[in-house]
Amino acid sequence: MEITGKIIAVLPERGGVSKTGNEWKMQEYVLETHEQYPRKICFNVFGSDKIAQFNIQVGEEMTVSFDINAREYNGRWYNDIRAWKVERGVPAAPAAQYEPAAPQVNAPKVTAPDFSAQGEDDGLPF
Repeated sequence: MEITGKIIAVLPERGGVSKTGNEWKMQEYVLETHEQYPRKICFNVFGSDKIAQFNIQVGEEMTVSFDINAREYNGRWYNDIRAWKVERGVPAAPAAQYEPAAPQVNAPKVTAPDFSAQGEDDGLPF
């Protein structure tokens, strides 16, 4: 999945040691979309190598490719939105994507009847 917007927050890097003894690092970011009603999404980058490679900064415009996964902990479910690719700048989209084309209808042209002729006998009692 992909989302495009502006980075509005870079949260502190977190880290720890896994059950197997391996160190891990993760950093979270908040992206705001440019829709009529902007949405915010908090996503993470896992691994110190990816954090350094992406080097995401507040104020950057980017498209983020991510995977969504849910996990259970103590009877509650949590969503994990993990970025696997970022592209700086907003890609130019064709205008047709944002402006729907007018529908093409192949219906015959219908003309309205002319009711202006008064005094004609049409056989109706009113």
